[in-house]
Amino acid sequence: MKIKFIGPAYPYRGGLATIIETLARTFSHRGNEVSIDTFSLQYPRLLFPGKSQFRTGPAPDDLAIERTVSTVNPLSWLRVGRKLRRQRPDLVVLKYWTPLMAPCFGTICRIARRNGHTKVAIHLDNITPHESHFYDRLLNRYFLGSCDGFIYMSDAVKADLDTYGLDKPALFSPHPLFDTYGERVDRTEACARLWLDPQTEYVMFFGYIRDYKGLDLLIEAWAMLRQRGLTEGRKLLVVGEVYGDDSKYRDQIARLGLENEVVMHTRFVPDGEVADYFSVAQMVALPYKSATQSGVTQVAYAFGVPMIVTRVGGLAEIVPDDVVGLLAEVSAEGVAAAIEKAWQGDNLARYRGGIEEQKYRFSWDATADTIEQLYEQMKS
Repeated sequence: MKIKFIGPAYPYRGGLATIIETLARTFSHRGNEVSIDTFSLQYPRLLFPGKSQFRTGPAPDDLAIERTVSTVNPLSWLRVGRKLRRQRPDLVVLKYWTPLMAPCFGTICRIARRNGHTKVAIHLDNITPHESHFYDRLLNRYFLGSCDGFIYMSDAVKADLDTYGLDKPALFSPHPLFDTYGERVDRTEACARLWLDPQTEYVMFFGYIRDYKGLDLLIEAWAMLRQRGLTEGRKLLVVGEVYGDDSKYRDQIARLGLENEVVMHTRFVPDGEVADYFSVAQMVALPYKSATQSGVTQVAYAFGVPMIVTRVGGLAEIVPDDVVGLLAEVSAEGVAAAIEKAWQGDNLARYRGGIEEQKYRFSWDATADTIEQLYEQMKS
């Protein structure tokens, strides 16, 4: 097939770009003609809460990437839509994660499909964003109506999609494994590179730090574990760029007297350092207050690191309880209880074994198979 991907890719950074680039490589290796249209401008600086949208380093030399799409310039939407209508790809695959992209993506798709040949598939992260707005449904309806079919990664997203009453095919494919960051490395060497103590066990929070991800619950839970005398020789490692102000977390740490037990590496982690952090971590804690799915779980799977996740969204579908980690209630006490149980007996070793048995569910080829199956349904 001739396939066009649209969404974040080099020079943009983050998990969405990794997914698009890896799926593009997967389809290319399967003999398809593949290219990517990414953003000339993704977010105006005013709307981007992080420090930078871009990664450093050279562009990947195995992918055809063009920066053509400006989310705020309707003229670019018309240009890209007309280009796709003229080029007649068999399939256009878009990543969708926020209604802010709906006017841009919806217009491009509507124009492209006028050639009567091109089918449009959407790989859904979210439909309703974590920080919702009154205009979300209106924008979503415009975009979702421009597509031919959907790939969803959790039942929570499918339930949200169903509220729009669309008579279009939708197939489930779990979040694929983030196995693009290399292999585990020697823990002592990783600790040295990260200025961490190899004699300390680390429970890690990893990823962009936003209110809905519940870091405050995890800090409170750590204070409870310390009161129970369970944190000797252990520390909480917080890794990731803060969206907004991190003073509330630092104030909470100071108020609870945890300055010597919480290590804050609050910056964006480049791809080359991901293996170091996951080689250091004893387990990963994701105390989300709301979620659909999380790419962090798929990095943990790739590196064989047990997980503590809360019972929200589709996380329970990805992390079977007491098999690869533990499910926790959405509270500081619930998170503390799960971490305490993980430390008991041989649980962590057992979870690492469970991860090896579960990994097969999350291959990139399985996701590509599902997209191809969706394409056949969209043509019929």
